[in-house]
Amino acid sequence: MRRGHFINPHAGNVTLEETGANTETDKQFIYNTYNELLKDVEAKPNMTKTETYEEWAKALFTKEPANMKLLVVVDKLLTGFDAPHCTYLYIDKSMQDHGLFQAICRVNRLDGEDKDFGHIVDYKDLFKKVENAIAVYTSELDHSAGGADPEVLLQDRLTKGKERLDSTLEAVALLCEPVEPPKGELEHIHYFCGNTEIPSDLKDHEPQRVALYKATVSLIRAYANIADELEQTGYSPTEIDRIKQKLKDYLNIREIIRKASGETLDLKAYEADMRHLIDTYIEADEPLKVSPFDDISLLELIRKTGIANAIATQLGGLKGNKEAIAEVIENNVRNVIIRDRLTDPAYYEKMSTLLDEIIAARKARAIEYEEYLKRIAEVANKVEAGQSDATPKQLDTPGKRALYNNLKKPAPDRIAMADEAGVYLVDGDATLTRALEIDAAVKNARPDGWRGIQAREQVVKAALYSILKDRDEVERIFKIIFQQNEY
Repeated sequence: MRRGHFINPHAGNVTLEETGANTETDKQFIYNTYNELLKDVEAKPNMTKTETYEEWAKALFTKEPANMKLLVVVDKLLTGFDAPHCTYLYIDKSMQDHGLFQAICRVNRLDGEDKDFGHIVDYKDLFKKVENAIAVYTSELDHSAGGADPEVLLQDRLTKGKERLDSTLEAVALLCEPVEPPKGELEHIHYFCGNTEIPSDLKDHEPQRVALYKATVSLIRAYANIADELEQTGYSPTEIDRIKQKLKDYLNIREIIRKASGETLDLKAYEADMRHLIDTYIEADEPLKVSPFDDISLLELIRKTGIANAIATQLGGLKGNKEAIAEVIENNVRNVIIRDRLTDPAYYEKMSTLLDEIIAARKARAIEYEEYLKRIAEVANKVEAGQSDATPKQLDTPGKRALYNNLKKPAPDRIAMADEAGVYLVDGDATLTRALEIDAAVKNARPDGWRGIQAREQVVKAALYSILKDRDEVERIFKIIFQQNEY
């Protein structure tokens, strides 16, 4: 609403308005609209309800674009408003000179690598005035300073849109070019995720995956910008079909790599809108909800429903490719081991060794596929749960288990036991007792917000030293406690 009109609506604003039967004046319409908007708003200190509402709306538009996609304003946000994701500006008001230039600059903020320009939708035929405003602005620029060219340019949207779509298609194609023939799912997994026999390969190939994710998002955006106007842009029907098929292929590759690496993508909130555009324009099938576990990780699904159901639910797109399915599962297990290894180094090192043994057996054809699935499922369950079936019941939190797994086993902790097969050694209760003592001591001594503050960290280390009596051991165990959220 116009600045200064009903900054906080009062009945006095419309008391003198005259209306006919079942009609309302403009002022009454504004008054009623404001009251409806503000009925559940609680004013912040030193702010009116209207100001509180507008601050909330602007913040949502800036920080959560998927939840506030459109702002309609009158004489507002032309200056001092920075929302880099804002890509479209619809002008339905006559403006000129500096005011017009400020308005169009609301969409010239860059928003990452996939936004090169903004779009102006002009309902007032202001193109000549825009040209004049830019001409005035650029005539005052200092071109002698060196560095980047300060000029402001108007570009033809369809021409630039076609250039951008062509370049993003080429960029994704180049990223996938090194994939070995026949360039199927397995070959793409190998290139973007590495060799499952090499524990560091998944991490080492992360730059390739990140580049693929970013390039695919750029492609989605470039396509969505001109999806309705591909023919007007200059593409032939054959080229349009080729582009749509390429887009499907690259989105499928991205999804395969995402699942194969066990990664969740940090995509922009508004990519859901782009996905809707793609589904609309390339005639993708409607999504089919095949289980109530669509949004959980592959390992969690294995633990909850079994490996056969997990494969059918999340890896059905691999069409029974046993090698590809195996490597997807292995990479997911490896990803969790890499992610959580600092929280419990001893446990996850054991899990990594078990995984290496299973992978080696599979590749050497030393076990049948059914046996492989059984063994990899057991490891996946242990990795996802963060504990084995033999874990003592007293170790009922990740922190307690990590302490127990990583404490050195002192000599008195080894107890001789005998059975019909002879004498053997087992761990007694000393390590369990010490783990529980450390857990209690740290939780009792830790100051609030102790991480990253040396004086407070020393309090935690002092509690450890009171039990461990060894400075090197204190430093080693402290690193594990630092990674555990419960402390």
